[in-house]
Amino acid sequence: MAFDNILVVCVGNICRSPIAEALLKKQYPSKHIESAGLSALAGNSVDPKSQEVMKPYHVDMSDHIARQIDEKLVMRADLILTMSDTQTKWIEERWPHCRGKTFRIGHWNDKDIADPYQYDIALFEVARQDIVESLKPWDKKIS
Repeated sequence: MAFDNILVVCVGNICRSPIAEALLKKQYPSKHIESAGLSALAGNSVDPKSQEVMKPYHVDMSDHIARQIDEKLVMRADLILTMSDTQTKWIEERWPHCRGKTFRIGHWNDKDIADPYQYDIALFEVARQDIVESLKPWDKKIS
């Protein structure tokens, strides 16, 4: 199965999912990659600390605008990546047709990505590193 439309999900859509979205866009420029939040801080920009930890990757997320997950986004997605099992279950309960295409980003290394929101930059660095490590096993499936 080809994963040409990928949706990355976290809670607020200003910390973790924008990082994962940016990394995926950089790695797979021909794919359609979006992000959203389960209770998004809709209309907000990316958290400045998320932008900061992405600087070494030369990734600019300044145009990111947080948005709420909705039916249209999940219908369009071939693959939905969440930050935790709880988020996966939330999506599958709301949209049962998403079962089988919704996975925790850390599915292959059995890892949740901790939410760094309102914590110091060190936890944003941990989240970014965990996302980078969690995305590696997805490469064979996505490409």
